[in-house]
Amino acid sequence: MPDSQLPFPLQPSQRNFPTSISQSFVDWFFVAPSEWKRSYPPWMTPALLATFLFCLSAVTATRATQLMGSIAANFWRLLIATLLLACWAHGSGQGWQGAGFSMLFWSGVIGFGLGDLALYMALPRIGSRLTLLIVHCVAAPFAAVVEWYWLQTGLSTTQAGCIVLILAGVALALLPTRRKGNESTLLSTAGILYGLVGALGQGMGAVMSRVAYDINAKEAFVLDGLGAAYQRILGGLMVAAVALWYSKWKSPFSEAPLQETTNTPNHAPAKGKAWPFVLATALAGPSLGVGCYQWALKTTPSGLVLPIVATTPLMVIPLSAWMEGDRPPFRSIMGGLLAVVGVILLGRLSGT
Repeated sequence: MPDSQLPFPLQPSQRNFPTSISQSFVDWFFVAPSEWKRSYPPWMTPALLATFLFCLSAVTATRATQLMGSIAANFWRLLIATLLLACWAHGSGQGWQGAGFSMLFWSGVIGFGLGDLALYMALPRIGSRLTLLIVHCVAAPFAAVVEWYWLQTGLSTTQAGCIVLILAGVALALLPTRRKGNESTLLSTAGILYGLVGALGQGMGAVMSRVAYDINAKEAFVLDGLGAAYQRILGGLMVAAVALWYSKWKSPFSEAPLQETTNTPNHAPAKGKAWPFVLATALAGPSLGVGCYQWALKTTPSGLVLPIVATTPLMVIPLSAWMEGDRPPFRSIMGGLLAVVGVILLGRLSGT
C-alpha cells in the first residue's frame, strides 16, 4: 500500500521504514523527534503549562479551604492574584487598556465569578469526582459550539476525534463509584445543576476571552496572557466579594447567613496556617495558571484548549499518590493513559 494512502502518511525521512499500517502508526507516534518538534503546535506549550499550574493550585487550594473555608479562601486567593497581576499589567502599560476590556471583564464575571462559585457549591453536594467530571466534560464541547456560532471557528474531524478521546479518558478516570445507602434526591439534583452552571460558566468565559482578543486585534492592540488574566480577574473578584459578604451577614432571602465549608474550628491560629496555601494557590491558579491559559486562548480555539485543561484532575492523581498516599484505582490509571494518548494525538494532528 502506498504511504500516501495510510491513515498517518510517513514523512520523507521515514520512507525507508516498513509501510504496514501498524508499523506506520508506531513510527508516527514514537519515532522521529525532529519531526515531532517541527509539527508541535505552539499553543500546546501554554495549555500544558496552565494544566500543570492548575494541578498545583488544586492541591494547595484543598488545604486552604480546609483551614479557612471555601468562600473566604476563594475571595482571598483572587484578591492576592489581582494585586500580583495588577503590578504586571499596569507596570507594562496594559492595565485597563484595549477595546476588549469590557468583554474580558464580563468573561471574568461569568467564568471566574459565577462559574467558580457554582463549582464550590457543587463540591459538597455531589463530590469532587462527579463535579470535575461534569465541569470538564461539558465545558469543552459547549465552548466549541458557542465559538463556532459566534466566531465561525470550527474544528477538523480528526481534532474532534482526539477531543472525544481525551474527554472519554477524563470521564473514565473521574467517574465515581456507586454509593451505598439512601441519598437526598434534592441535594443530588442541586449539585448536578451547580456543576452544569460551573461548566457553562467556564466554557462561556473562554469563548468571551477569544472574542476579546478578536476585538483587540481589530484595534491593533496587543494584550499578553497576564494582562488578559488581570482584566478577567477584576470581574471574578467582584463576584467573590459579593459572595463573601453574603456568607458573613444575614441573607435577605433566608433566616441565617451562608455557612462556610471548613474542617477546622473557626479560630485565628487555624486560619493563620492557611495563608501560605492561599498565596501558593493565588500564584499557581489565577495568576500564572490563568496567564498561560489566556496565552493559549489568544491564538487557539477554546474547543482545543479546554480539553487539554480538562486533564488537570488526572495530573493530580500521581501528585496525590506521592504526597498523600492516595492510591488511584486501575480504572483511573487507564483513563489517564487514554487522555494522554488523546493529548499527544491532538498535538501531532494539530501541528501537521
